[in-house]
Amino acid sequence: MTNPATTSWPSLRVSDWTPTRDTLHMWTQVVGKIRMAHAPLLNHWWQVTLYVSPRGLTTSTIPYRTGAFEIEFDLLGHRLDVRTSDGGARSLPLRPMSVAEFYARVLDMLHELGIEAPIRPRPNEVDPAIPFAEDHDHASYDAAVATLFWRQLLQANRVIGEFRSHFVGKVSPVHFFWGGMDLACTRFSGRSAPPHPGGVPNCGDWVMVEGYSRELSSCGFWPGGGEEGAFYSYAYPAPDGFAEQQVGPDGAYFSTQFQQFLLPYEAVRAAPDPDRAVAEFLRTTYEAAADLGGWDRPALEDDPLRWHRTPAPVRSANVKIQKGRP
Repeated sequence: MTNPATTSWPSLRVSDWTPTRDTLHMWTQVVGKIRMAHAPLLNHWWQVTLYVSPRGLTTSTIPYRTGAFEIEFDLLGHRLDVRTSDGGARSLPLRPMSVAEFYARVLDMLHELGIEAPIRPRPNEVDPAIPFAEDHDHASYDAAVATLFWRQLLQANRVIGEFRSHFVGKVSPVHFFWGGMDLACTRFSGRSAPPHPGGVPNCGDWVMVEGYSRELSSCGFWPGGGEEGAFYSYAYPAPDGFAEQQVGPDGAYFSTQFQQFLLPYEAVRAAPDPDRAVAEFLRTTYEAAADLGGWDRPALEDDPLRWHRTPAPVRSANVKIQKGRP
């Protein structure tokens, strides 16, 4: 009998979709930079990210003048949809096309909707960084594998989101960074960190300094590090002994190449309980960082079901309850 938990974690070999992956990576950079152009700086560049949606990846609401707009990669219907708060809408079918064509057509759609898009028109965190308007090398789009990638993200987003709920300290959303093409969630100890040395291809060192200005433990999923991608976890700064810690589940290991713990996606997909396998990886790698780093764990963690297990307080009959408040 087929295990529903296993079939919801699709198989997608990186080598089978590398051309589409690399093209989609550049497309998400175009859209992500448009969001960045219109959103004020939030902690560690949180304002630039995309989010997993019920149909693909979305910018969420982008403020624009006195209104707003949203751009969404619909990876089920295979369209790029732009919607505005004044009722405007444009759609671009997703099909094999160069980054140069995609870039030009997205700018045309925004222009038709009265939206300016002053972005730096070249990618970050890749080498070589071909300007979008000149990139005719990346031009692949296989709709079926794009959907499978989104389904991988859908599962990762769900399990990482549950892991996030156990932390009551400063913690990022579960969000998609288009620079590295990874889904990430980051916990913070509350202490400052030494300046990051930088060195990321085609990305200013000051970007990394902002991103890593506080002590952290970060986890996520990216389409690399394994035959079908990998879950990852790292700490900055990495405390002494971090790489030598024993973490779970079976198949997880510390990569000296990437300087982080990895759990191959294919090991998760083949596990009897994929959710539990990912949860164990996220928990044990975080505990390694937090315990070795001396984090105040009792102050930073709590049970997300705490109110379900606490009897509701008895209210006095003469207490007026305001609308929208407990």
